[in-house]
Amino acid sequence: MDVKVFQFNPFQQNTLLVWDETKEAVIIDAGMLFKQEKQQIKQFIEDNQLKLVRVLNTHLHLDHQFGNKFLFDTYGIMPEVGKDDEFLLDSMPFIIQKWGLPYSDVSQPIGNYITDNQEIKFGNTTFVALHTPGHSPGSYSFYCKEAGIVFVGDVLFKGSIGRTDLEKGDHVTLIRSIKNRLFTLPDETIVYNGHGPTTTIGEEKQFNPFL
Repeated sequence: MDVKVFQFNPFQQNTLLVWDETKEAVIIDAGMLFKQEKQQIKQFIEDNQLKLVRVLNTHLHLDHQFGNKFLFDTYGIMPEVGKDDEFLLDSMPFIIQKWGLPYSDVSQPIGNYITDNQEIKFGNTTFVALHTPGHSPGSYSFYCKEAGIVFVGDVLFKGSIGRTDLEKGDHVTLIRSIKNRLFTLPDETIVYNGHGPTTTIGEEKQFNPFL
């Protein structure tokens, strides 16, 4: 399995393009805001002869969903998201206005709801969706056992954890999600998060000062 990390929008968000030997691909957390960012990911897909088949969201904070409308308009694929984050679609225009961002698209509606322990398949690859609320109520992490990788959004970072001061965030719930869902994965599991560098489950167990 291959993973390409794009760092997009003013929040320096990690947009993840994932594919396997079949060339089927998924995008996790489409953060493309500016025209050049949208063109960059489209060109990479074309240059590598990939077939985008799914769009996944770990959660729906605005910096993780900017590009969903572009992907629907370009590829006809609607995002798959945790239902408990759907309320964030309605608040997105107000938050964008607050930040003064150049975003004119309406929020892209959800195509399918992700459920806990759901298998998400593409090509020869299978993710298991792990409900990891706390940063947002509908946050999900996507674990690929075969590749030893988990995509966690803004739940866990290298040496840090997700913020819980945003709407419907909850610190106690976040810590529970990390310890009960993520820290039960093998220590060598590589953690791809929504901002910043990758880490491993074992490293965060041992060195994360917030846990």
